[in-house]
Amino acid sequence: MPTIAVWKFTSCDGCQLTLLDCEDELLPLTERVRIAHFLEATSVSEPGPYDISIVEGSVTTPDEAERIRWIREQSAVLVVVGACATSGGIQALRNFADVDEFRSIVYARPEHIATLGTSTPISAHVTVDHELRGCPIDKGQLLEVLTALLAGRKPDLPDTSVCTECKRRGLTCVMVAHGTPCLGPVTHAGCGALCPAVNRGCYGCFGPMNQPNVPALVPLLRRSGMGDDELHLVFRTFNANAEWS
Repeated sequence: MPTIAVWKFTSCDGCQLTLLDCEDELLPLTERVRIAHFLEATSVSEPGPYDISIVEGSVTTPDEAERIRWIREQSAVLVVVGACATSGGIQALRNFADVDEFRSIVYARPEHIATLGTSTPISAHVTVDHELRGCPIDKGQLLEVLTALLAGRKPDLPDTSVCTECKRRGLTCVMVAHGTPCLGPVTHAGCGALCPAVNRGCYGCFGPMNQPNVPALVPLLRRSGMGDDELHLVFRTFNANAEWS
């Protein structure tokens, strides 16, 4: 029976919880695989190697940089999940500032805190087989990847923008109809257009789509009321370290 291991790096655990949130879908899956390591769900931990490893979180400490290399060696297939693992996450805001200054302000004894100056995605350290975007990820995509791997086929994942999902759902464009700033035209699909469905502009939690045309979008965002400061901040949220252009 194939083995699955789920690993946490620097993150909020939300993407691991997405796996637990599969609930009914998870029951038949556990009949096909053995969960060898998943500390969010059980204290039982079996030694590797593992057929599939699922990794949440970014690399922000020297220990994590070493540990991800060991996990890669122990894993036939490595799947990274969430904005932290695919782009560095919100904590990648440190990449644009002085992490030592942050450490001295936050911690009473900063000399005891071992951290790197940057927060980087898993792919910056090892070869990654599959990536799932989002903060958190979509459980449907997670189930698609797992079932595809068990069936020996390539996962069917979207590679277009959130705008295509709006069209499929028959949603009215919030930017055209209401002048609401929206990153949907440059954001990777996969969320099902959750925010536009409730008349809110997309804020890019799934990161940039393939070849995003950000220069073409910026004038539209300005027309919708965004100034220089807002434009600077809007691309530095969940995927601050991603290449938007």
